[in-house]
Amino acid sequence: MKIDAVFSGGGVKIYAFAGVLDSFAEKDIVVERAAGTSAGAIIASLISARYSVEEIKQFMYEIDLKLFLDPPRLTKYIPFSKWLFLYFQLGINKGNRLEQWLYEKLAEKNIYTFHDIEEGYLKVVVSDLSLGKLVVIPDDLERLYGIKPSHFPVAKAVRMSAGFPYFFMPKKLPGKTMKKSIIVDGGLLSNFPLWIFDNGTTREKRPVLGIKLTTSYENQNQSRDIRNAFDMFTALFATMKQAHDARYVSTKEKNNIIFIPVDGVDSVDFHLSEEKKSELFQLGKARADQFLRYWPK
Repeated sequence: MKIDAVFSGGGVKIYAFAGVLDSFAEKDIVVERAAGTSAGAIIASLISARYSVEEIKQFMYEIDLKLFLDPPRLTKYIPFSKWLFLYFQLGINKGNRLEQWLYEKLAEKNIYTFHDIEEGYLKVVVSDLSLGKLVVIPDDLERLYGIKPSHFPVAKAVRMSAGFPYFFMPKKLPGKTMKKSIIVDGGLLSNFPLWIFDNGTTREKRPVLGIKLTTSYENQNQSRDIRNAFDMFTALFATMKQAHDARYVSTKEKNNIIFIPVDGVDSVDFHLSEEKKSELFQLGKARADQFLRYWPK
């Protein structure tokens, strides 16, 4: 069975998505078009590059997440300087290692720009703070920035979508004016873009299935430990994502969404243990297995 899939954001909780893909493979479900925000954009790009589920599982488990932590070298010698970078560069980590890793993985499948992906088969959501707009890449590139999608690197688009505010320095995108746009995590405006394949006019060729990382009902009111400005920004961002996505999903759409309640894992915990990675994988697989027993309805 062929489907289109939309993946929510979730940071390092991405391992749950690998479990979902494993369930898909066992049931001969093939994802054709893929879209996502943040961690969801990473998975969507790997699917669009036609990586197999086994390949995705292999290098996700092999990678040391701590390697993606790349603050400026000065912070190693002057720890307090990270707050200066946070103020002037709007982030603590450069995000270059994440983008390089994405570039290398996509290059292995000869994917460099959106020219190398069948039109419409990958959509990445980012937030443009300068324009105050939600942006879908590659769809909005030419209209908003005068950039031809065929020339735009896929790895750059995904890195921008995964640019968790203040944790990663935002990317800048030149536009039709002299002023560059500040681009951050797509989850700021749409952490779960289930609407992205709906053109509103014609019936879709394939069912669209959403995969959404959530907080379990029992922990939705759990208080956060906010000790400094960075903790506050992280909590603010997480609260915004959870609030607007919860209001967006309709009863009808719930029949086409795999909800994966993940608790006790911070989206930017790049020191995630191997045990926790396996737990997330098994959780994603179990939830997908349970959902697919009765889907489609």
